Amino acid sequence: MKPQTLNDIFFAIVERRQDRVMLVREGSEWVPVSSQEFYRDVAGVARAFSQWGLVKGDRLAILSENRLEWAVTDFASLLLGLAVVPIYSTLTPQQTAYILRDSGASVVVVSTEKQLEKVLSIKDQTAIEKIVLMDPAETPDAVHMQRLMHKGPAGRDPELDARAHAITPDDLASIIYTSGTTGTSKGVQLTHGNLTSNVLNSLHGFELHPGHVSVSFLPLSHVTARHADIALLHHGVTLAYCSFLEELPQVLLEVRPTIFVAVPRVYEKIYGQVEQKVKGLAKKTIYRWALSVGRAHCPKILAGVEPASLAWKLAHKLVFSQVRARMGGRVEIFVSGGAPLGKELAAWYASIGIRIHEGYGLTETSPVIAINTPRAHKMGTVGRPLPNVEVQIAHDLEILVRGPSIFRAYWNRPEETRDAFVDGWFKTGDIGNLDEDGFLSVTDRKKDMLKTSGGKFIAPQPVENSLKLNALIGTAVVLGDRRKFASVIISPAFPLLEEWARANHILFSSREELVDHPKVKALYQGIVGEVNRGLARYETLKKILLVPDEFTASDGTLTPTLKLRRRAIEARYRKQIDELYREAETSVVA
Repeated sequence: MKPQTLNDIFFAIVERRQDRVMLVREGSEWVPVSSQEFYRDVAGVARAFSQWGLVKGDRLAILSENRLEWAVTDFASLLLGLAVVPIYSTLTPQQTAYILRDSGASVVVVSTEKQLEKVLSIKDQTAIEKIVLMDPAETPDAVHMQRLMHKGPAGRDPELDARAHAITPDDLASIIYTSGTTGTSKGVQLTHGNLTSNVLNSLHGFELHPGHVSVSFLPLSHVTARHADIALLHHGVTLAYCSFLEELPQVLLEVRPTIFVAVPRVYEKIYGQVEQKVKGLAKKTIYRWALSVGRAHCPKILAGVEPASLAWKLAHKLVFSQVRARMGGRVEIFVSGGAPLGKELAAWYASIGIRIHEGYGLTETSPVIAINTPRAHKMGTVGRPLPNVEVQIAHDLEILVRGPSIFRAYWNRPEETRDAFVDGWFKTGDIGNLDEDGFLSVTDRKKDMLKTSGGKFIAPQPVENSLKLNALIGTAVVLGDRRKFASVIISPAFPLLEEWARANHILFSSREELVDHPKVKALYQGIVGEVNRGLARYETLKKILLVPDEFTASDGTLTPTLKLRRRAIEARYRKQIDELYREAETSVVA
């Protein structure tokens, strides 16, 4: 029988009786977790939650990095009909307090003593009654989660199973707070039916089976990562948990995954590292030759066909295999989601033999709306809509969707819920189009579209993606709304820029001095000038603001999923931006 709830999916995972449902690192070893062990751990935690008086509809928060205990807490809560409230571990105490208070969570499960201290510092602002600690540390302020897990039954718990089977598709499964690129985050209510319908349809066309391995490193507090993990587990894929992004390169080498699911920022970093490592005339010559060979074979790569020419095999051996080796050397399926990948970046990967299956969705859509698959793939699009999702393009080109995976309401925000729909269609806030083959393209966020004072509309993301293909650019933010012309804020890739500066005998004692140096300014004017050649006249970037800062989630300029917070960035540099536009507007980047 087809699963109707996330609990049905959990039981299917358990009843598959795999020896390696998950992999967890213990010291230097990766230890497997079997189906039986996973059930024991989940049941042990669910029993404790039940004994504490938690009932269907109560909210329970998870404040943790990716790890086995995250999944255990999630499924233990879902079996009881609790609504899980994920919280990014990088949020500040006050941001954490807002989510706990707004959701009305009475229990919070935290990963470390550091996260425990954060919660204790704001606990009196919330309705939290109990705190559970995942790490094995003794403290009077929290319950030891490891003990709860180990108290699980040796076999099945009929009472728990019956309670879990009583949960219906209409029951609330989670309240996920949006990352807030344009304002205060909102709690998105997703039911068991919403999430399950998406899990069952999002990976149609992918050949997944037990034996496949994927590394779970994107934050599970985000709907994309949580959905991907549940969907992969549903197909029998083994998950290996990586708690911190800086550990990912080593984890990939140790685990050697066969599936790689990432956001564009990760793919950009890999590209940048490759470009940075190609030094010296001989290496550059071989690299450029290999890319030219790869570009000639792109149609085959995008069709899922391995090229057979001798030139391709040599290019793969000398260059392309080295990139794959950095990801463990065994990846067969590459997926990107969470933000636009950019056609140029996708083309670079295709030229080295990697076909990235880009998808698209939002928290409110559980999340996947469309995805490229091995059977239906068109680069530059986000694929065809899922079988159970309808897509319509409005008169103003906004993407509208409806289907069983669309959320039911924002938590405590009835007015904003009403505003999110038109005639039963959810307004995504994205601009896009459907082509004659049914593939969906996403141009930009509706709220991010810039309208110059001359009335021209500029979609900033494609321009920013083109700029970020240069390894010397860390982050680019296009400006120009209600201005006479477009400009750009650039945060350089400082390690590479500093190396370039030393090679060019540029003296500097700070990043402020570095970005203000005439040679550095000329370097970036040249980079922007190259991109300008491919832009329409009204899109041309006429001014550059080089800043000495790196944008991060911790300083509020990026969301926890590494998307730009444009308003925050523009507010930070408001004085410099105004000064930029006050200068002579006749200066044009050559």
